[in-house]
Amino acid sequence: MSADNKQSLPAITLAAIGVVYGDIGTSPLYTLRECLSGQFGFGVERDAVFGFLSLIFWLLVLVVSVKYLTFVMRADNAGEGGILTLMSLAGRNTSAKMTSVLVIMGLIGGSFFYGEVVITPAISVMSAIEGLEIAAPSLDAYIVPLSIVVLTLLFMIQKHGTGMVGKLFAPVMLLWFLVLAVLGARSIIANPEVLQALNPAWAVHFFLEYKTVSFFALGAVVLSITGVEALYADMGHFGKLPIRIAWFIVVLPSLVLNYFGQGALLLKTPEAIKNPFFLLAPDWALIPLMILATLATVIASQAVISGVFSLTRQAVRLGYLSPMRIIHTSEMESGQIYVPAINWILYISVVIVIVSFEHSSNLAAAYGIAVTGTMVLTSILLCTVARKNWSWSRIGVLLMGVGFLCIDIPLFSANAVKIFSGGWLPLTLALVMFVIMTTWKSERFRLLRRMHEHGNSLEAMIASLEKSPPVRVPGTAVYMSRALNVIPFAMLHNLKHNKVLHERVVLLTLRTEDAPYVHNVKRVSIEQLSPTFWRVVASYGWRETPNVEEVFRRCGLEGLSCRMMETSFFMSHESLIIGKRPWYLRLRGKLFLALQRNALRAPDQFEIPPNRVIELGTQVEI
Repeated sequence: MSADNKQSLPAITLAAIGVVYGDIGTSPLYTLRECLSGQFGFGVERDAVFGFLSLIFWLLVLVVSVKYLTFVMRADNAGEGGILTLMSLAGRNTSAKMTSVLVIMGLIGGSFFYGEVVITPAISVMSAIEGLEIAAPSLDAYIVPLSIVVLTLLFMIQKHGTGMVGKLFAPVMLLWFLVLAVLGARSIIANPEVLQALNPAWAVHFFLEYKTVSFFALGAVVLSITGVEALYADMGHFGKLPIRIAWFIVVLPSLVLNYFGQGALLLKTPEAIKNPFFLLAPDWALIPLMILATLATVIASQAVISGVFSLTRQAVRLGYLSPMRIIHTSEMESGQIYVPAINWILYISVVIVIVSFEHSSNLAAAYGIAVTGTMVLTSILLCTVARKNWSWSRIGVLLMGVGFLCIDIPLFSANAVKIFSGGWLPLTLALVMFVIMTTWKSERFRLLRRMHEHGNSLEAMIASLEKSPPVRVPGTAVYMSRALNVIPFAMLHNLKHNKVLHERVVLLTLRTEDAPYVHNVKRVSIEQLSPTFWRVVASYGWRETPNVEEVFRRCGLEGLSCRMMETSFFMSHESLIIGKRPWYLRLRGKLFLALQRNALRAPDQFEIPPNRVIELGTQVEI
């Protein structure tokens, strides 16, 4: 955090409540209803209510407070968090083989997030609007259309940025948590015996009494901690301290009071299981509560949409997704971005999900498998970081790993059995994203290897050109080079076909560092390779957008001045042909061709003036 941030800790803590805790904060809308709806063979029985409440309370304490806020948030990369950051940290001090395994685990975790992010807006908004069933049962048919209208508006405003809307997030979510606490406390005061469920013995008793069924019931309990990954992923926006303060002072007490308030209501009025959240409120407050719940779920949806934009940018910059248009919606905050392609793919997916599943209870079966899968992977990656980066003892790492996995694996297993009742949806979406990311990375590597296998030495070629130069023309030529010490393809083709060379040649490499930001002092390095050849390496973090004009402005400050109107940028445009391969690799090649065709072109990606770009085509067999 910056010095300014430290001076306004209350303001940042309030903002964290608005963004970080939207998803987990709207879980009381549906969690207890799904736990006790009768799908597991038992209804609203006293032992079941106490057992579920105890499990929910201790999950919030052990998973959120202990695992994520205490341990996982220690693993940061210059203050940034998220599953891909954890993957990057875990792979720093390991062997190449181990790094490959960790990369696959990180990509699976990132893919799970894409699967989860389609369900979150759908289940959250639908469960809020389902308050209509209580207020006016005749309006039941309008729940799906209204949900689609609300989410359409949400996705349409994304292009305008979340800065203005974001200012409303914090006060609305603070009001939401206060209402959760008041509704819950009011019910607990009327039936205080429910507080017995704070005793973990009730959770143990639940397993002993319901035996096998209790294992399957864990799949519903996990709904109480969906959104836990947001604490870690949003760490770079708010810092660790505000996120921790917000949880312990506002969010955790409000959630516990509300869950226990719903439990107290159910002990007294079992038929309230139809919708225990909305039935906590007095009749006069039902419509205002539904409006507040809808606003809160829109904010929760916004948080995961922003999260998937950030994850997409990180994946693009690290080379796991094809370049795509990323629009910065704020001049002050680098984290506020808009990715049109992802926004509309996500919107179409969410609408299809709402129309297909029709009720939040049907979606609840699909929710959880992606969350718990990511939790398992996070535990394994964290243990690797603790051992390799923090130099923890094997005993310490083992104790931590066993402790976390004893919670994560049963939760994941309980959700895995829901594959046929809806769990297939996030798994399918995650599989699609995993295939796309691994295809782009591996096929791109194959393409670059094919382009660089001509075997010519850069130093030898420069020496030859200086000794017996071709026709030299005025101005500066910039050749984009993806790797150091490799002759750019565009330069070979320019010499081969045009047989000319500019009087000054710059080989430009844009490099993504394993850090969110690169200090401006380290941004550009310049090396003179010969009297007329220069190498420029510009380094960027994965949260930054490369800008060629800015690179050359910095070069000018360091003695290599280039006037943009006298500079030509030479780039190669590859026409790809798929060579002989097995059928499954041919399919992967065709997917890569489709991704390549739709990828953002380099001039747009690096903000190069289009009238200064010369593209030289070449055909490459991969």
